[in-house]
Amino acid sequence: MKKKNKVVSGILTAVFTVLSLAWVYPVFMVLMNSFKQERAITTDAAFQLPSADIFAGLDNFKSAIGSQGFLSAFWYSLVITVTSVALILVFCSMCAWFITRVNSWVSKACYYLFVFSMVVPFQMLMFTLSSLADRLGFTSPYNICIIYLGFGAGLAVFMFAGFMKSIPIEIEEAAMIDGCGPIRTFFSVVFPILKPTMVSVGILETMWVWNDYLLPYLVLDRKKYTTIPILIQYFRGSYGRVEMGPMMASIVLTIVPIIIVYILGQKHIIKGVAAGAVKG
Repeated sequence: MKKKNKVVSGILTAVFTVLSLAWVYPVFMVLMNSFKQERAITTDAAFQLPSADIFAGLDNFKSAIGSQGFLSAFWYSLVITVTSVALILVFCSMCAWFITRVNSWVSKACYYLFVFSMVVPFQMLMFTLSSLADRLGFTSPYNICIIYLGFGAGLAVFMFAGFMKSIPIEIEEAAMIDGCGPIRTFFSVVFPILKPTMVSVGILETMWVWNDYLLPYLVLDRKKYTTIPILIQYFRGSYGRVEMGPMMASIVLTIVPIIIVYILGQKHIIKGVAAGAVKG
């Protein structure tokens, strides 16, 4: 039996290793080509390791940062991501707390509506949404977070509500006996316990908002504001020619922040989800 389990484990390890390499290969190709000259990227040399005659050094990165408004697009993407994820984490966790602690048909209906919103394709709503956002003035990076809050609430409430059910209600009752009101009970007692789920939801929502192309493209005033995905899509050099080298470099610069966020939050995901409830 043990020998059979080892064989199955070895086969699964090999399969998932191949799948992992398949996922990593495109990223490796982008990283490799970001250090090559333009002529090498557009030929068969795109699949070769950078050699001395086609190595461009950091020229592509300098070109990507110094042209096409990369820094402003990076700033707008950062503002949109930070504000949107912050709103999602705070308001959706409070909503999930209300849903799990108030046992009524209203709370149950709200929960199922949030869950149902997860299966509604964005394409069904995008034209109506863009028109509504234009009327309400949600066309800048500083208020588009309201729209992201609505679209990200489904997954966030679902995950927070599932975790809330595992938190003993006696902890909150003890805080209320000590004189804490609902708001203080949530932020002083419940909110710290939610740390593992906060990190998990935060990483998922950050990856979605940072890499999102369609919603900013439809909603933002593109004459004034451009996000990183939109900038990469329309990366042009002189005479309207697509510059593959700077484009690859800009993609690498876009991937790096997400990798950093995931590495910093990985240790919190691995921790037990109920660890915070037993700490003094």
